[in-house]
Amino acid sequence: MTPLTYQVGAVRVHLLSDGVFWSDGGAAFGVVPRVLWEKIVRPDAFNRIAMELRSLLIESDDGLILVDTGHGQKLSAKRREQLGLTGQRRLPDELADLGYRADDVRMVINTHLHADHCGGNTILDFEGRLATAFPNATYVVQRLELADATYPNERTRNAYFHENFLPLTNLCDQNGAGVLRILSGDARINRQVRVQVTPGHTRAHQVVIVESQGQSAVFLGDAAGYALNLERLAWVPAFDVEPLVSMETKRGLRDWAFHKDVLLFLQHDISVAAGRLRRDEAGGQGDGAIWRVEPVAQPGAQPGAAMNEAHLDEESIR
Repeated sequence: MTPLTYQVGAVRVHLLSDGVFWSDGGAAFGVVPRVLWEKIVRPDAFNRIAMELRSLLIESDDGLILVDTGHGQKLSAKRREQLGLTGQRRLPDELADLGYRADDVRMVINTHLHADHCGGNTILDFEGRLATAFPNATYVVQRLELADATYPNERTRNAYFHENFLPLTNLCDQNGAGVLRILSGDARINRQVRVQVTPGHTRAHQVVIVESQGQSAVFLGDAAGYALNLERLAWVPAFDVEPLVSMETKRGLRDWAFHKDVLLFLQHDISVAAGRLRRDEAGGQGDGAIWRVEPVAQPGAQPGAAMNEAHLDEESIR
């Protein structure tokens, strides 16, 4: 995809892509049987569904802030094939389209440290050594997330890869200042950007919220990777380590976003990049209401642009 640009008050933001990969459809919707979810999201012959790898670039008053970095450039050919990772255009190409380079980025915020969200944190230099992909940036992560990623268990060890984040912990000067900023809970990054811990997918997953001139937008990460995860709270991914917590987190996010008319940025949804929540009371009051995410096009785009890649099947993406 090409970058999608939106305005949040006085702040301009861009949705970028690091490509498309394929993930097990059953895992994406947990205990929901395929006979239900395949009516909405079509799987390929291997029961996989397409997943976008979106990042958010924020043009804040304090400089460029990048939220998540995709799978990055370090994957072996075999791993790329296993993921079905496609797309000639990757995150550096999307930055270049906007006239930026990696060294223009001043901060990288990781929603969490799963490989598809932080793989682009680091690169291999010309001598094959790990180095930061964004040399002038401070990287921001939650303390509990870093601990869980550093010491994974049998359930989580296939999601965390140390080469994507541990090198950042070693790049500090004698005063303890360095490229890694560790947070302990909700935090304000600057007057336009804040993070909020949203547990469930991981114990310390965080969303990134942009606020300006009375308008708000949120990059949801894996708090709700697909619009369906907000529309149907029970459709909790099997990837979530705390599924019941995840459901309540989504409920809170959904109610807040609806009442404040927050612009939602969806990280993995192949059909909907951005949208706003709408509620139909025809299905009943309260929890009986029918929720939907209404796609929002970038300003000046043609109708339907918010649903870039909508209805794409395996052949059209490949």
